[in-house]
Amino acid sequence: MPEALVITAPGINCDGELAEAFALAGATPRFMSLRELRQSPTRVDRFQLVGLPGGFSYGDDIAAGRVMAALMRRGVSPALVAALERGVPMIAPCNGFQIAVQAGLLPGPLDGEPWPQVPAPATVALVANASGRFEDRWSGVEFPGSSNCVWTRGLAGADDDDRTMLPSAHGEGRFVAPAALIERLEAAGRIAVRYRQGDNFNGSAGAIAGLSDPSGLLLGLMPHPERFLHWNRHPWWTRLEAAERVGPPLGLRMFENAVAHAMAIA
Repeated sequence: MPEALVITAPGINCDGELAEAFALAGATPRFMSLRELRQSPTRVDRFQLVGLPGGFSYGDDIAAGRVMAALMRRGVSPALVAALERGVPMIAPCNGFQIAVQAGLLPGPLDGEPWPQVPAPATVALVANASGRFEDRWSGVEFPGSSNCVWTRGLAGADDDDRTMLPSAHGEGRFVAPAALIERLEAAGRIAVRYRQGDNFNGSAGAIAGLSDPSGLLLGLMPHPERFLHWNRHPWWTRLEAAERVGPPLGLRMFENAVAHAMAIA
Protein backbone atom coordinates (compact mmCIF):
# COMPACT_ATOMS: atom_id res chain seq x y z
CA MET A 1 0.00 0.00 0.00
CA PRO A 2 1.39 3.43 -0.87
CA GLU A 3 1.91 5.87 1.99
CA ALA A 4 0.18 9.25 1.92
CA LEU A 5 1.63 12.25 3.74
CA VAL A 6 -0.99 14.50 5.35
CA ILE A 7 0.65 17.80 6.30
CA THR A 8 -0.70 19.39 9.48
CA ALA A 9 -0.25 22.80 11.12
CA PRO A 10 -2.05 24.96 13.71
CA GLY A 11 -5.55 25.75 12.45
CA ILE A 12 -5.72 22.90 9.93
CA ASN A 13 -8.98 21.04 10.64
CA CYS A 14 -9.65 18.77 7.64
CA ASP A 15 -6.67 16.47 8.10
CA GLY A 16 -8.86 13.66 9.47
CA GLU A 17 -11.16 13.69 6.44
CA LEU A 18 -8.17 13.75 4.10
CA ALA A 19 -6.60 10.79 5.88
CA GLU A 20 -9.87 8.85 5.67
CA ALA A 21 -10.07 9.56 1.94
CA PHE A 22 -6.59 8.18 1.35
CA ALA A 23 -7.32 5.14 3.51
CA LEU A 24 -10.61 4.30 1.76
CA ALA A 25 -8.86 4.65 -1.59
CA GLY A 26 -6.21 2.09 -0.60
CA ALA A 27 -3.31 4.13 0.82
CA THR A 28 -1.85 4.34 4.32
CA PRO A 29 -2.10 7.92 5.65
CA ARG A 30 0.61 9.38 7.89
CA PHE A 31 0.35 12.73 9.65
CA MET A 32 3.35 15.03 9.81
CA SER A 33 3.49 18.61 11.05
CA LEU A 34 4.85 21.46 8.98
CA ARG A 35 7.33 22.08 11.77
CA GLU A 36 8.80 18.59 11.29
CA LEU A 37 8.96 19.06 7.53
CA ARG A 38 10.71 22.41 7.84
CA GLN A 39 13.34 20.78 10.03
CA SER A 40 13.89 18.01 7.49
CA PRO A 41 12.16 18.57 4.12
CA THR A 42 13.58 15.34 2.71
CA ARG A 43 11.06 13.44 4.82
CA VAL A 44 8.71 13.99 1.89
CA ASP A 45 10.82 11.54 -0.10
CA ARG A 46 9.40 8.44 1.62
CA PHE A 47 5.81 9.12 0.52
CA GLN A 48 3.93 8.17 -2.65
CA LEU A 49 1.05 10.64 -2.15
CA VAL A 50 0.71 14.02 -0.44
CA GLY A 51 -2.27 15.95 0.92
CA LEU A 52 -2.34 19.58 2.02
CA PRO A 53 -5.59 19.78 4.03
CA GLY A 54 -8.14 22.52 4.42
CA GLY A 55 -8.95 24.54 7.50
CA PHE A 56 -7.73 27.88 8.80
CA SER A 57 -3.96 27.46 8.91
CA TYR A 58 -2.39 29.79 11.47
CA GLY A 59 -5.81 31.39 11.87
CA ASP A 60 -5.66 32.68 8.28
CA ASP A 61 -3.87 35.73 9.72
CA ILE A 62 -3.18 38.45 7.14
CA ALA A 63 -5.00 36.43 4.45
CA ALA A 64 -6.17 32.86 3.99
CA GLY A 65 -3.18 30.51 3.82
CA ARG A 66 -0.55 33.24 3.64
CA VAL A 67 1.38 32.48 6.84
CA MET A 68 1.69 28.77 6.11
CA ALA A 69 2.67 29.47 2.50
CA ALA A 70 5.45 31.81 3.66
CA LEU A 71 6.75 29.14 6.04
CA MET A 72 6.73 26.54 3.26
CA ARG A 73 8.31 28.53 0.45
CA ARG A 74 11.93 27.83 1.32
CA GLY A 75 12.62 24.17 1.98
CA VAL A 76 9.22 22.50 1.94
CA SER A 77 7.94 23.83 -1.40
CA PRO A 78 11.11 22.74 -3.24
CA ALA A 79 10.82 19.29 -1.62
CA LEU A 80 7.24 19.04 -2.85
CA VAL A 81 8.31 20.09 -6.34
CA ALA A 82 10.94 17.33 -6.27
CA ALA A 83 8.21 14.88 -5.29
CA LEU A 84 6.07 16.02 -8.23
CA GLU A 85 9.04 15.49 -10.53
CA ARG A 86 9.30 11.87 -9.38
CA GLY A 87 5.58 11.31 -10.02
CA VAL A 88 3.88 11.83 -6.63
CA PRO A 89 0.17 12.81 -6.81
CA MET A 90 -0.78 15.66 -4.47
CA ILE A 91 -4.07 17.28 -3.53
CA ALA A 92 -4.71 20.65 -1.91
CA PRO A 93 -8.39 21.32 -1.11
CA CYS A 94 -9.73 24.68 0.11
CA ASN A 95 -7.15 26.24 2.47
CA GLY A 96 -4.66 23.84 0.89
CA PHE A 97 -5.38 25.44 -2.50
CA GLN A 98 -4.91 28.91 -1.02
CA ILE A 99 -1.59 27.79 0.49
CA ALA A 100 -0.40 26.06 -2.70
CA VAL A 101 -1.04 29.19 -4.76
CA GLN A 102 0.81 31.49 -2.37
CA ALA A 103 3.64 28.99 -1.84
CA GLY A 104 4.30 29.01 -5.59
CA LEU A 105 3.15 25.43 -6.25
CA LEU A 106 0.14 26.39 -8.38
CA PRO A 107 -0.36 26.97 -11.15
CA GLY A 108 3.35 26.29 -11.61
CA PRO A 109 5.48 26.90 -14.73
CA LEU A 110 3.88 27.43 -18.13
CA ASP A 111 4.88 26.47 -21.66
CA GLY A 112 7.53 23.95 -20.68
CA GLU A 113 9.49 26.26 -18.40
CA PRO A 114 11.40 24.60 -15.53
CA TRP A 115 10.42 24.99 -11.89
CA PRO A 116 12.36 27.82 -10.21
CA GLN A 117 14.76 26.82 -7.45
CA VAL A 118 12.50 28.58 -4.92
CA PRO A 119 8.87 28.67 -6.13
CA ALA A 120 7.54 32.23 -6.19
CA PRO A 121 3.99 33.35 -5.32
CA ALA A 122 1.65 32.82 -8.24
CA THR A 123 0.12 35.35 -10.60
CA VAL A 124 -3.32 33.94 -9.73
CA ALA A 125 -5.14 34.52 -6.45
CA LEU A 126 -8.05 33.34 -4.33
CA VAL A 127 -9.82 36.37 -2.91
CA ALA A 128 -12.98 37.17 -0.97
CA ASN A 129 -16.18 35.61 -2.32
CA ALA A 130 -18.30 37.90 -4.48
CA SER A 131 -21.01 37.67 -1.81
CA GLY A 132 -18.65 39.14 0.79
CA ARG A 133 -19.41 36.33 3.23
CA PHE A 134 -18.43 32.81 4.16
CA GLU A 135 -20.26 30.27 1.96
CA ASP A 136 -21.00 26.71 3.09
CA ARG A 137 -22.87 24.75 0.40
CA TRP A 138 -22.89 21.95 -2.13
CA SER A 139 -22.60 22.85 -5.80
CA GLY A 140 -22.47 21.11 -9.14
CA VAL A 141 -19.05 20.75 -10.72
CA GLU A 142 -17.75 19.71 -14.11
CA PHE A 143 -14.46 18.30 -15.35
CA PRO A 144 -13.08 19.57 -18.66
CA GLY A 145 -12.25 16.71 -20.99
CA SER A 146 -9.01 18.46 -21.95
CA SER A 147 -7.65 18.42 -18.39
CA ASN A 148 -4.27 16.79 -17.72
CA CYS A 149 -5.22 16.08 -14.09
CA VAL A 150 -4.60 12.60 -12.67
CA TRP A 151 -7.19 13.12 -9.93
CA THR A 152 -10.09 13.86 -12.31
CA ARG A 153 -9.26 11.26 -14.95
CA GLY A 154 -12.38 9.65 -16.41
CA LEU A 155 -14.80 11.99 -14.62
CA ALA A 156 -15.80 14.18 -17.57
CA GLY A 157 -19.17 13.58 -19.15
CA ALA A 158 -21.64 13.40 -16.25
CA ASP A 159 -21.61 17.11 -15.55
CA ASP A 160 -25.39 17.54 -15.32
CA ASP A 161 -25.80 14.60 -12.96
CA ASP A 162 -27.03 15.21 -9.40
CA ARG A 163 -24.23 12.96 -8.23
CA THR A 164 -21.59 15.27 -9.69
CA MET A 165 -21.55 17.66 -6.76
CA LEU A 166 -19.01 18.61 -4.10
CA PRO A 167 -19.27 20.58 -0.84
CA SER A 168 -17.47 23.88 -0.31
CA ALA A 169 -16.91 26.00 2.79
CA HIS A 170 -14.83 29.14 2.39
CA GLY A 171 -14.80 32.91 2.59
CA GLU A 172 -11.88 33.54 0.21
CA GLY A 173 -12.40 31.20 -2.72
CA ARG A 174 -13.01 33.46 -5.71
CA PHE A 175 -10.39 32.62 -8.32
CA VAL A 176 -8.93 35.64 -10.12
CA ALA A 177 -6.25 35.85 -12.79
CA PRO A 178 -5.47 37.87 -15.92
CA ALA A 179 -7.61 36.77 -18.87
CA ALA A 180 -4.52 36.01 -20.94
CA LEU A 181 -3.19 33.68 -18.25
CA ILE A 182 -6.51 31.85 -17.98
CA GLU A 183 -6.39 31.29 -21.75
CA ARG A 184 -2.90 29.81 -21.45
CA LEU A 185 -3.94 27.57 -18.56
CA GLU A 186 -6.95 26.33 -20.51
CA ALA A 187 -4.89 25.67 -23.64
CA ALA A 188 -2.45 23.63 -21.54
CA GLY A 189 -5.22 21.53 -19.96
CA ARG A 190 -4.56 22.96 -16.53
CA ILE A 191 -8.15 23.84 -15.57
CA ALA A 192 -9.17 20.69 -13.74
CA VAL A 193 -12.52 21.59 -12.16
CA ARG A 194 -15.21 24.17 -12.91
CA TYR A 195 -18.40 25.12 -11.15
CA ARG A 196 -21.39 24.04 -13.19
CA GLN A 197 -23.39 26.77 -14.91
CA GLY A 198 -25.51 28.52 -12.29
CA ASP A 199 -23.37 27.17 -9.41
CA ASN A 200 -20.45 29.61 -9.50
CA PHE A 201 -21.43 30.95 -6.08
CA ASN A 202 -18.14 32.68 -5.25
CA GLY A 203 -17.80 34.51 -8.57
CA SER A 204 -14.62 32.81 -9.80
CA ALA A 205 -13.26 33.94 -13.16
CA GLY A 206 -14.17 31.37 -15.79
CA ALA A 207 -16.09 29.46 -13.08
CA ILE A 208 -12.71 27.90 -12.18
CA ALA A 209 -12.90 25.71 -9.09
CA GLY A 210 -9.58 23.86 -9.41
CA LEU A 211 -6.21 23.90 -11.17
CA SER A 212 -3.49 21.38 -11.84
CA ASP A 213 0.27 21.83 -12.16
CA PRO A 214 2.13 21.09 -15.43
CA SER A 215 2.37 17.36 -14.67
CA GLY A 216 -1.31 16.98 -13.76
CA LEU A 217 -0.24 15.41 -10.46
CA LEU A 218 -1.02 18.34 -8.16
CA LEU A 219 -4.68 19.33 -7.89
CA GLY A 220 -5.69 22.44 -5.98
CA LEU A 221 -9.41 23.11 -5.65
CA MET A 222 -11.78 25.03 -3.42
CA PRO A 223 -14.44 22.27 -3.04
CA HIS A 224 -13.78 19.42 -0.58
CA PRO A 225 -13.77 16.00 -2.33
CA GLU A 226 -12.62 14.44 0.96
CA ARG A 227 -16.04 15.27 2.42
CA PHE A 228 -17.89 13.17 -0.16
CA LEU A 229 -16.62 9.66 0.54
CA HIS A 230 -19.97 8.10 1.47
CA TRP A 231 -23.32 8.41 -0.29
CA ASN A 232 -25.11 9.52 2.87
CA ARG A 233 -23.08 12.75 2.79
CA HIS A 234 -24.87 13.88 -0.38
CA PRO A 235 -27.36 16.66 0.44
CA TRP A 236 -30.32 14.68 -0.92
CA TRP A 237 -28.99 11.15 -0.96
CA THR A 238 -32.31 9.63 0.13
CA ARG A 239 -33.92 11.00 -3.04
CA LEU A 240 -31.33 9.43 -5.32
CA GLU A 241 -32.41 6.17 -6.93
CA ALA A 242 -30.66 3.08 -5.61
CA ALA A 243 -29.11 2.59 -9.05
CA GLU A 244 -27.57 6.08 -8.76
CA ARG A 245 -25.81 5.18 -5.52
CA VAL A 246 -23.85 2.28 -6.96
CA GLY A 247 -20.09 2.52 -6.82
CA PRO A 248 -17.92 5.07 -5.03
CA PRO A 249 -19.12 8.68 -4.68
CA LEU A 250 -17.39 11.41 -6.65
CA GLY A 251 -14.94 12.44 -3.94
CA LEU A 252 -13.73 8.90 -3.35
CA ARG A 253 -13.34 8.30 -7.09
CA MET A 254 -10.89 11.18 -7.24
CA PHE A 255 -8.74 9.67 -4.49
CA GLU A 256 -8.94 6.23 -6.09
CA ASN A 257 -7.58 7.73 -9.31
CA ALA A 258 -4.56 9.13 -7.49
CA VAL A 259 -3.85 5.98 -5.48
CA ALA A 260 -4.09 3.85 -8.64
CA HIS A 261 -1.58 6.17 -10.32
CA ALA A 262 0.79 5.96 -7.35
CA MET A 263 0.61 2.17 -7.33
CA ALA A 264 1.16 1.97 -11.09
CA ILE A 265 4.45 3.85 -10.94
CA ALA A 266 5.74 2.25 -7.73
